[in-house]
Formats: sequence, C-alpha cells, structure tokens
Amino acid sequence: MHIYLVGGAVRDALLGRQDGRRDRDWVVVGATPEQLSALGYLPVGKDFPVFLHPRTREEYALARTERKTARGYRGFAVHASPDVTLEQDLARRDLTINSIAISADEMGADGQFDARPECLVDPYGGQRDLRDKLLRHVTDAFREDPVRILRVARFAARFHDFRVADETMALMRDMVAEGEVDALVPERVWQELARGLMEARPSRMFEVLRDCGALQKLLPEVDRLWGVPQRAEYHPEVDTGVHLMMVLDMSARLAAPLPTRFACLTHDLGKGTTPADVLPRHIGHEQRSARLLLGVCERLRVPVECREIADVVAREHGNIHRSGELNAAALVRLLERCDAIRKPQRFAQVLLACECDARGRLGMAEDAYPQRERLTQALAAAQSVDTAAVAQAAQHAGAKGPQIGEWVHRARIDAVAQATTGPAA
Repeated sequence: MHIYLVGGAVRDALLGRQDGRRDRDWVVVGATPEQLSALGYLPVGKDFPVFLHPRTREEYALARTERKTARGYRGFAVHASPDVTLEQDLARRDLTINSIAISADEMGADGQFDARPECLVDPYGGQRDLRDKLLRHVTDAFREDPVRILRVARFAARFHDFRVADETMALMRDMVAEGEVDALVPERVWQELARGLMEARPSRMFEVLRDCGALQKLLPEVDRLWGVPQRAEYHPEVDTGVHLMMVLDMSARLAAPLPTRFACLTHDLGKGTTPADVLPRHIGHEQRSARLLLGVCERLRVPVECREIADVVAREHGNIHRSGELNAAALVRLLERCDAIRKPQRFAQVLLACECDARGRLGMAEDAYPQRERLTQALAAAQSVDTAAVAQAAQHAGAKGPQIGEWVHRARIDAVAQATTGPAA
C-alpha cells in the first residue's frame, strides 16, 4: 500500500500559495477497503471508496478509474481496486496542474515536502504548465464531465494570469455543442458559480464561459449583455458586458461577500432586453432586471440571502446612485422600500454592491461614493427614533391604526432631515 498527496495542496505548494486552510486530498494505491477499515479508517464514500483518517479526519480515496455511462456529471462507472495505478488515477483528473502527486514517504512530519522534480509524480506535465501559466486538460477523458468546464473557468478566475490552452478551449466548445452542459444540475452549477464569484478576478470565469459558449447555455441573461451600448457620459466603457466585468472585479477588490457579488452580477440584466430603438438609454431596466433575476434564481436554486440582496440592488441601484439629490422624505421612502430599518446588515451589502457598480466604470475605479456614507447616516438617524414613544404620543393624540404608522414615518423624516445634508424635507 502506497499513499500520495495529490491535487490542489501540491499545486498550491508549488505556487507558494499555501495558506494553511486547504483540505488535503490523499490517494491510496494498492489497497482494499477491508485493509483501510482494519487500520481504523472510516468509510464515508457513497459513489466510490473514500475513507477518513482515524486521527486527522482527512479524506483518503482508493485509486480509481472512471468510465462514462450517461450524459452529465453523474453518469460514471467507477472502478477501484489494488491494481489501479497512480498514473491511471491522475489521468482522470481535470487539469495537469491538479494531477501532480507526492508520496507521503517524501513528506516531513510537518507536512512540508521537497518540490524537486525527482520527488514528484507528474506524468502529465503539470509542473511545466505551472511554469507556463497554462490551464490544460490531462486527457480526452475531460470531455466526460461537464462540471470541468465550470472548474476551468473558476480556476481562470483564481489564477487570473493563467490562460486556457487552445486545445482545452476547443474541447470545451465541443462539449457545449454536444449538449453536455445542458445535463448539469442546478445545484452544481450554482456551487461552481458561487466559488468563482469569490475568486480574485471573477470576470475571468465569465469570460472563459462566454468564450466556450457555456455562458449562453447557463446564464443567457448575462451573456446577452455584451454588445449592448450605454450612454457614454455615464459609462465611458459603453458596452454593458464590459461594465459588468468591471463591476465584478471591483467587488473582489472591495472584498465583498458572496451575496453582494451575486447582486453585482445580476444588477443590470434588464439592459439586455432594452428595445433597440431606444438605445443607448435604458429606461425602466431596473424593473426588468428584477423580473429576469427571479428566473435566474429559480433556475439555479440560488440561496435566499443572495436572492433578496440581488433583488433590492436590481430594483433600487439607480435610486441609490441618485440619493444625493433626495430630500429627507424621499430618503426615508428609499430606506423603507429596501427594508433597511429592519435589516441594516443586508442594506450595508446593498450599498456595497451599488458602490461596486458606480466604480466599475472606465476611469472611475478610484472615485469616491458619498451615497454610501450619506445613506448609512440616514439609516442611523431613522433607527434612532424611539418608535414606542412616538406611538404612545400618537395614541394620546387620538391616532389609530395606520395613523400611528404615519406618525412614526414623519418622526423618521424629521430625524433624517436633521442628520443629513442636502435638499430640505
């Protein structure tokens, strides 16, 4: 029995990107499930033999091969036995940079290892592709799993100075043409998109998906934004798709959480349905964006938190951009539409998405976004109102039902007027 560390932990160590958080993946060659169980390993794999180490709880998988049996990423027959070699196991992996292994015997007690070529098992040229900054598939078996298209795009967002090999891009295009992407299940698509959105340069993920044709299949609402013009005085980059990529990268620069980044991705979907005769204006695109967003969220089963924040941003980002022109009464109405008083943390993410939208434009990346500070200030003022005391005063004055709500609303307007600068209430 021989044990090897494989995959991302080896790749990142060779890149000098170890951060101590990555789970390590191990492959066991020349063993049976019974042998591992006898050594105290706990079986956990459903589709193929995977075990948890009795002490570290890290995953140890028996070396295996896979054979395509049906369309999609679930249609595989797995063969795991002591006669499967390490090279055969590495051959089924997606990219050469993820197909490098090192024997556990070569590793120190602290998990460090010697990165000299003679100490590594690298039958498919992964080290060379790391040096050349190339994302290249291992073998033609890549075409058997459409999830790998999403993974390549995600790795492009993480290693944004790497390029996708020409032959790999051609293979991905063939897979899209053959309908493999159509067989992906929504949960797996969302999982990979969410991870890609959180990478260092999320725009690269969507550029790769668009280049191979997968974006049109998975997110046609996003794909159609390229080539749609906007007014140059507001968007010097003009092209809506280009703007969207700049917004996504700004969200990464500002370390935005996933719900904010998803809101950035979907905030302008309505611009893809603007009638050609009114371009480059996009009157009412906010409402169209919200409607299209609903379809995306249902199709991909997007989590509720991401849905809610994206919906507020889609509907209100234009009003938030113009909030410096609003008086106190209009500011309170905006806060109420965003449900900001009840959900201030959510509203903070909404404002961050709007800042990404404003700064994700050609020549505007370093611009200030005073709207965020002013609306945060307005929200604090509105929240400072003692609603119980206002309601009691309203009742003493004879107010009932909705009238009490009007008293509270007016008190919030007064508080916001005192706390903010700009047009009077």
